[in-house]
Amino acid sequence: MVGAVLGGLVSGCGSPNSSQESSAASASVKSADVKGKVVTLYFGSYSVTQQIYEQKLFPMFQKYWKQKTGQTVRFQASFDASGAEATAIANGLPVDVAALSLESDIDKIQKAGLITHNWKDTPTHGMVTDSIVAIAVRKGNPKHIETWADLAKPGVIVDLPNPATSGGAKWDINAIYYATLRHGSASEAKSLLAAIVKNVQVLDKSGEASMTTFVNGVGDACVSYENEILEKSNHLKTFDEVIPSSTMLIENPIALVDKNADAHGDRQVAQAFINWLEGPDAQRVFMQYGFRPVNPSLKAEAEKQFKTPADLFTAADVGGWSSINKTLYGQNGIWNQVLEGR
Repeated sequence: MVGAVLGGLVSGCGSPNSSQESSAASASVKSADVKGKVVTLYFGSYSVTQQIYEQKLFPMFQKYWKQKTGQTVRFQASFDASGAEATAIANGLPVDVAALSLESDIDKIQKAGLITHNWKDTPTHGMVTDSIVAIAVRKGNPKHIETWADLAKPGVIVDLPNPATSGGAKWDINAIYYATLRHGSASEAKSLLAAIVKNVQVLDKSGEASMTTFVNGVGDACVSYENEILEKSNHLKTFDEVIPSSTMLIENPIALVDKNADAHGDRQVAQAFINWLEGPDAQRVFMQYGFRPVNPSLKAEAEKQFKTPADLFTAADVGGWSSINKTLYGQNGIWNQVLEGR
C-alpha cells in the first residue's frame, strides 16, 4: 500500500495533505530553505512503518528540531513494500532518507550511485530497528502451531508476502529455511519451505498486506515481523504470537541518500533526523510499537519487554545477504524452485 508518495505533505499532526507536487518541484528545494525557517525533508520507508512515522516520529522530530534550531521541518513521505520502495528510489524517487527492510534494498540504491558514503559507519552499524520473525495465530492457537514445521500441516492456511516486492517476505522465508537448515539438512529445509508455500493461498505484495489479510479473518497463521504482530493484535489482545525456538533477527537499515539530499540542500537536517531516530527517545517509541531497539542504552529495558528465543540468528550467521540472495532468491534459487513446484 502506498501512503503519501512524496507529494502528500505530512504536517506536524502526521496527516497527508491532498495537494500533489511533481518530482521536479521536490528538486527545487534549495540550500536557502535549510538556512531559513522552513525545510522540507523527503523520506521513504516500507509499508508497516507508516503509522509510527506519521503519528509519532515525524511530529516528535519536528518539535525537537524547532526547539533546537528554530526551523520548521515539513515531511514528504513515501511508503510501499520495501523492495518496491528501493526500486522507486533507485529509479528517481527523490528521497533524502531511506529507512527500509533489508540491507540489500539500501545496497540497490547505493549501486544506482545515489548513496556515496559508508552508510554502515554509524554507532548502530546503519540499523535503525530490530525485530524477529514470528508467527501470528488465532486466539488460543486452535491449530496448535508451535514450530515452523507446524505451518506445513494439512488444513493450515498460511499468510505470507511475496519476496519479489516485500522485504518482510525475505525475512520470513529466510527464517523458515535457515532455522531448518541450522538443525537439519538443505533438502529438509527446502522440503519444509515447499510444503509451507503450498498452504499459502495468496502471496501478498507486502508484509502489511499479509497482516491485513490475517486481521480480516483469512488464514490460520501469518508469518511476520514480531512488531507487526504486536501492533495489529493490540499487544496480543485480539490474536496470539508464537515465537519458534529458532528464528531470525530482523535488522532494518537506514541511510542518507547523498545525491538527493545534496540536490535538495537538506543534508544537515536529513543526517540529524537519522541520528535522532537512533537515539533513545525515538528508540523508545519504536519499542512501544513492538520493535526491538538498536540503541545499546536500552538493552536492559528491551530484555524485560521481549522474549529471546533459544536460537536467534542473524543474516551474518548464515553467510550474509550476498549468499542469502544467491541461495534463495537468485534466478535458479530455492525460492523459484519452490514456486515452480507449487
